[in-house]
Amino acid sequence: MNENTMQDAHALLDARADEAQPSRRTALKAAAGASFAAAVMPIAAQTVVTTPSDGLLAGAVQIDVNGFALPAYRAAPVGVKNAPVVLVVPEIFGLHAHIADVARRLARLGYLAIAPDLMARQGDATQIADMAQLMANIVSKVPDAQVMADLDATVAWAARNGGDSDRLAITGFCWGGRITWLYTAHQPKVKAGVAWYGRLVGQSSPLTPVHPVDVAAKLKAPVLGLYGGADTGIPLATVDAMKAALDSAPAPAKSSQFVVYPDTPHAFHADYRPSFRKEAAQDGWQRLTQWLKQNGV
Repeated sequence: MNENTMQDAHALLDARADEAQPSRRTALKAAAGASFAAAVMPIAAQTVVTTPSDGLLAGAVQIDVNGFALPAYRAAPVGVKNAPVVLVVPEIFGLHAHIADVARRLARLGYLAIAPDLMARQGDATQIADMAQLMANIVSKVPDAQVMADLDATVAWAARNGGDSDRLAITGFCWGGRITWLYTAHQPKVKAGVAWYGRLVGQSSPLTPVHPVDVAAKLKAPVLGLYGGADTGIPLATVDAMKAALDSAPAPAKSSQFVVYPDTPHAFHADYRPSFRKEAAQDGWQRLTQWLKQNGV
């Protein structure tokens, strides 16, 4: 981890009047994005991308959500007012170093990028090394309604802290890819979504009552779906089902697009994991930047 990243991770930005005061629990999260999640160790260090923070406001912040101090990582270009806002939604591993780096990459493109820890009420996903325990004790207990409300609060926070919420986009990975589809159907302010290998179908439950294929016609903005052709967890048949739902949907949902990378596994953008595929990741990132601009973000 380089010096800039260490400085970012261990320093809270100056508190603003609308930020919640840190409780003991959220104080422990002050270094949001400082390290990789325990469940992904050891990392593939030779491929990890580390984006410098010089010229950026980058570090941990807290967002008041009805009295709960929601931890988040914010990165934005210094001195830029009314920057377009991009929400960055983590994988099941929570708000760790890779997600913080994605936020800095977006900030270097001129965006106020903010990644909230959407599982914080259920626990600290970054500290659990056992995947079965992580899924059972944290991920499976996160209600979609809670996530939607936390993202709404994050958008409001960004608007009060230098962002232009009328130019709003969302991107997410794996668990966050599914949330990207759902939030684009939920929030009218969203102008563009980019979903990286997010699940599209599933069983309904009290906590997850609908899935992306169920809300395709309700999308408030077009979504770019970036998927791997060899993703064993997301069969291509489910991608085809989502395409069919979008084909019969009204605009702007109908303008959504998919890119499927042949022979490419799940989590191909995750440069810290063996699943990383450099060419697909770079192509997907280029498409993301074009998609945001194309849709006014």
